Amino acid sequence: MRPLYVVLAVQVALGLSLIALVVTGNTPFTSGSSDESAAAAPRPKIDRFDSATAYELLRRQVELGPRPAGSDRSRELARLIRRSLPNGRFQRVPGGLRNVVGVIPGRSRERVIVGAHYDTKDLPGFVGANDGASGTAVLVQLSRTFRRRKPRSTIIFIAFDGEEAPPGVPDSQFVRRGLRGSKVAAPRYRNAKAMVLLDFVGEHGLRVPREGSSDRLLWKRLRAASRRAGVAQVFPPRSQGVISDDHTPFLRQGVPSIDLIDFDFACFHRRCDDLSRISERSLDAVGETMVELVSRL
Repeated sequence: MRPLYVVLAVQVALGLSLIALVVTGNTPFTSGSSDESAAAAPRPKIDRFDSATAYELLRRQVELGPRPAGSDRSRELARLIRRSLPNGRFQRVPGGLRNVVGVIPGRSRERVIVGAHYDTKDLPGFVGANDGASGTAVLVQLSRTFRRRKPRSTIIFIAFDGEEAPPGVPDSQFVRRGLRGSKVAAPRYRNAKAMVLLDFVGEHGLRVPREGSSDRLLWKRLRAASRRAGVAQVFPPRSQGVISDDHTPFLRQGVPSIDLIDFDFACFHRRCDDLSRISERSLDAVGETMVELVSRL
């Protein structure tokens, strides 16, 4: 019986040690970030979006390093995006910046806007794997997907420049000084049927509640699309606060718009927003949901 007592004693000691680690927030084998501790995004039950290619484009962006608006690396990325988007062209933005616009004609003249920003916050060493690269990667791969199918509406893909405010601008002035690319694009597409913004869509354990200002009916259609794709848990039936983002200028133009952003992201504007935070399964869940949604708009 003595060996049994020893085993029980060891188990009790280990259990007490684990409790102490949990209480103090020092649990092993975790990073302490909420996005990584959440369950992984489910695998979609449909397969039309190439998540591996999307991840590769994300990786290429990160390898360029920091890409603040107007920088040489940002302009290099803009050229890559223009080559990748169908009928790609530049759209001038004040301050020497430029959006990248692509178009896939649909069966009707109604237009749907799919957007993402490709610049990164101007911080030393910040590569924006989630905040910038993830949305851009999904956007470009969506354009490739729809090249092989005739959409119902004409799809306008816009990679926005200058979403981040210039260096030194406080958060209180973000709406006035940031969103530079979307402020140029929104008036030109004020008659669009809908606008979907892809922002923080690549992190581990992705969960995207409805952003507070996002159009309720369009969000309802997004959630229905996620159910058909088999990834409904990525878009839970709850809301987060209002976030000023590149969909905001479109809302002000009267365009029904939604923002796909998991703002509960531990590495927001921190150097840890790198490839280690990215999950291809999250990209896949968003991509398949977007194919299902945009096909029916």
